[in-house]
Amino acid sequence: MSSRMAGATLLRHLGPRLFAAAAEPASGGLAASARGIMLPAAARIFPARMASTDAKQVAAEKPEEAAATEQSDTKNAVASYWGVQPRKLVREDGTEWPWFCFTPWDTYRADTSIDVKKHHEPRTLPDKVAYYAVRSLRVPMDLFFQRRHSSHALLLETVAAVPPMVGGVLLHLRSLRRFEHSGGWIRALMEEAENERMHLMTFLEVTQPRWWERALVVAAQGVFFNAYFVGYLVSPKFAHRFVGYLEEEAVHSYTEYLKDLKAGIIENTPAPAIAIDYWRLPADATLKDVVTVVRADEAHHRDANHYASDIHYQGLKLKEAPAPIGFH
Repeated sequence: MSSRMAGATLLRHLGPRLFAAAAEPASGGLAASARGIMLPAAARIFPARMASTDAKQVAAEKPEEAAATEQSDTKNAVASYWGVQPRKLVREDGTEWPWFCFTPWDTYRADTSIDVKKHHEPRTLPDKVAYYAVRSLRVPMDLFFQRRHSSHALLLETVAAVPPMVGGVLLHLRSLRRFEHSGGWIRALMEEAENERMHLMTFLEVTQPRWWERALVVAAQGVFFNAYFVGYLVSPKFAHRFVGYLEEEAVHSYTEYLKDLKAGIIENTPAPAIAIDYWRLPADATLKDVVTVVRADEAHHRDANHYASDIHYQGLKLKEAPAPIGFH
């Protein structure tokens, strides 16, 4: 389309709006007539700028109403990241859904019928390397955190959420390069990463990390992300086996957490609201219930990653063996 045709089309659409007020009689001279013509049109073409001007006028005349309007606009801006106001969601009882980090259809009831003592016996050399590498990390963690389980859980979840994201990204890129399906493993790994992140968001409601714990997380994530990235490129079998053993340690850590809760060493406080909605827990759920469902999630991650490593051990590709349904 030429520039002349484009200009004619624009004029045809905007002309009636710009000059609709021209036919009305002017009562205040030339300036009033021009103002009567241009203001309605400008309000249509530049609604954001006109709204901003109106807001300033309200602020000057009614400070309380202006403050309420500004607060409402700020809340909407935070809730709507892309500038599109999300639709309002509700719970089953009709109350408003308060979370923006997950939706009602992301929630589920955790399957707590797990084998807590399940262990994959290392057979090959890579399996033994992965197993003893994870076991060696447990010693400094136990010395550092002692029985401060909530702080241990915070650090554990910041690390545990890294491997599935790395694996999912690398599988995604390989799927694009080779023009092939992934057998559902990309989605499964991304779901695991999101589930681990929700564990972190839950324990943030239980305890807040100190500055040196935050620094430790930054250092650990920087080292672990790059090391796991290289490890997954070299051997996905080894990488998944490593995560499987890492999740075995997570199950052990949460089992110790539950022991102290049951013994009364740690106060069994009410469950955070975010945990009640995410795992569909009863309204009177406690911290013990939260730790129980988190431990069940970690057990499922353990089994899925050992399964993924076994697939590579058998010489298969992940796309040739479907991912477990309901990864978390």
